[in-house]
Amino acid sequence: MKFPCLVHKRLCKTPIEVFLYDEGITEDGEPITYDGSFKCNYQDSAKTILTDEKKLVQITGRAFFVGDIFPDVPTLSGGEVVIFGEKRMIESGMKARNPDGTVNYTRLDLR
Repeated sequence: MKFPCLVHKRLCKTPIEVFLYDEGITEDGEPITYDGSFKCNYQDSAKTILTDEKKLVQITGRAFFVGDIFPDVPTLSGGEVVIFGEKRMIESGMKARNPDGTVNYTRLDLR
């Protein structure tokens, strides 16, 4: 059975560079990294957090990709992206799966 694509390729027009850090290390003791350049559907938001001394504006965003951007990586736990010339940290990631186990789309939550 073919499942509908929930993130359409024609809507993914924003260029993004993704640098993903894996949980393991190489034989040399360096972190395992994966990187790539993709097109995504990017949505950002901002919220104001009031503290006792000042207010802080926290900008967050979500990047949506068609399919599985890193099929060799089981979990998307951390890393950074460069989008609109600005470096952002990956807070969490998700591979949204179809009922048959294939990945429908990938989502990265940024801060």
